[in-house]
Amino acid sequence: MFKENLEILDDLDLFLDILPKKITKNIEKQTEELIEVVLDIGRPPVIIYSNNKKTLENEIVTDLDLSFVLEKLGHVGDDNRAGIEKTLHRISLIRNRASKTIGLTCRVGRAIFGSIKVIEDFIGNGKSILIMGKPGIGKTTMLREIARLLADKEEKRVVVIDTSNEIAGDGDIPHPAIGSARRMQVKNTDLQHNVMIEAVENHMPEVIVIDEISTEKEAMASRTIAERGVQLIATAHGNTLDNLIINPTLSDLIGGVKSVTLGDIEARRRRTQKTVLEREFEPTFDILVEIIDRNEVSVHFDVGLSVDKKLRGISTTTEVRKISDGKLIRINDQKYNNEFSTFEQNNTKEIKIPNKSQKKSIEKKINVFPFGLQKAKLKKLSKSYFKNIKIVSDPESAKIILTTKANYSKDPKPKIIEIAEKVGIPIHLIKKGSNDQIARFLEKISDDKSQKQNFVDNNRLDNEKSEALNEVKIGIKKIKNGENQIELSPQDPNIRRKQHFIATNEGVGSKSIGEENKRRIVLKKRL
Repeated sequence: MFKENLEILDDLDLFLDILPKKITKNIEKQTEELIEVVLDIGRPPVIIYSNNKKTLENEIVTDLDLSFVLEKLGHVGDDNRAGIEKTLHRISLIRNRASKTIGLTCRVGRAIFGSIKVIEDFIGNGKSILIMGKPGIGKTTMLREIARLLADKEEKRVVVIDTSNEIAGDGDIPHPAIGSARRMQVKNTDLQHNVMIEAVENHMPEVIVIDEISTEKEAMASRTIAERGVQLIATAHGNTLDNLIINPTLSDLIGGVKSVTLGDIEARRRRTQKTVLEREFEPTFDILVEIIDRNEVSVHFDVGLSVDKKLRGISTTTEVRKISDGKLIRINDQKYNNEFSTFEQNNTKEIKIPNKSQKKSIEKKINVFPFGLQKAKLKKLSKSYFKNIKIVSDPESAKIILTTKANYSKDPKPKIIEIAEKVGIPIHLIKKGSNDQIARFLEKISDDKSQKQNFVDNNRLDNEKSEALNEVKIGIKKIKNGENQIELSPQDPNIRRKQHFIATNEGVGSKSIGEENKRRIVLKKRL
């Protein structure tokens, strides 16, 4: 984490005070790296740090240990979470069928003042901002600091909708981490959307801050708030914009996705199929921040435009920002392909940088989402015979979707299948969900050689496509700057169709010339 000029407030003494001494005596002195303590009855306690974990093999968690912790906690909500008053620490309960507590996850909460330097310059512009990232990467910490700066520095009326007292801590007095922002607690997690609307109607905020929008009702409430001119700052489930596009519950946050049937003329003009996916309405959020690391983010400054491009198969542009040596570094026009990040600056120089995290994911696991099939059956087969395959429960994280021909051929086509096809997630069809057919599918995709070859081929094709699309954009600029005609390099039909589409959208004329293997596009001014 970037620590220069940061002030960290963690109230760690109060956290350690709720734990039995047999555990606290084993916590290392470098407590700033402590993340959580896990207590499961009948098992050794586990102390988790940011870069390692420590299991106390000589100790066993008892009923007495759990009771010791529970007696020092505040109110336990319907979501089985509790806090320590005047702190940001969170204790989550695991209960058995008789509602008896049999496990605790005791997580350290920290306020990090100065932690949003990477996005601080645009949070006060009045635009609604959605923050995404993997669990534990610092989304809630970022929300606290944004609430404080908007309330204290920008002097705006800020209301925090605090489910489970996650943002402003336990107790009636909000934690200093949110500054002078006001806090509304949520009595029941199922009613968060009602509290969101109540905040707007009763307290006239200029900004509302929400952690973890996760239901359709909350997405609808967010839209209502945005339409009333209130700035929204929120987090949502998922890591990237792609996750939201394919998520039918939350896609409304970025404008929703609908299937549209084009007329023959329009389909020919677009050079696409007659049935396409399009954005349904204006996004609730103007800006989307994808947290890559604790001091690095990728920003979509125009969510509507990014969604439109993704649905039409056009590369999206983002701004990658990071803090290095105390300075903010911006890398503009970053375009992603499957395994590499290609940075283009001023359309003059292209640098290819391997994305290590994505490369590791290919070497370790292939995420498969089974649609209309028994997940348990696939998990059993993959666990027993195919160690590099992981069966996932949500389509957003899938590399491949597996389904049967019957499920795929349903009329109307399932929304998950429809969106997956549009955003480019491969779909594999089997005749029926028998063990034999599933095993053959798993064997096929677990072949390391074929996976590596596909990676190389896809990367080459993506690079060629990226260069071709850049060429047409440069040509369009030249036409708009006064040149009468620009001839592009020869391309295959699929890429030429995309080049025609971009030219048409920009109001520039285009036509194809030459024989098939040398066929290319000529750009010209429209009369």
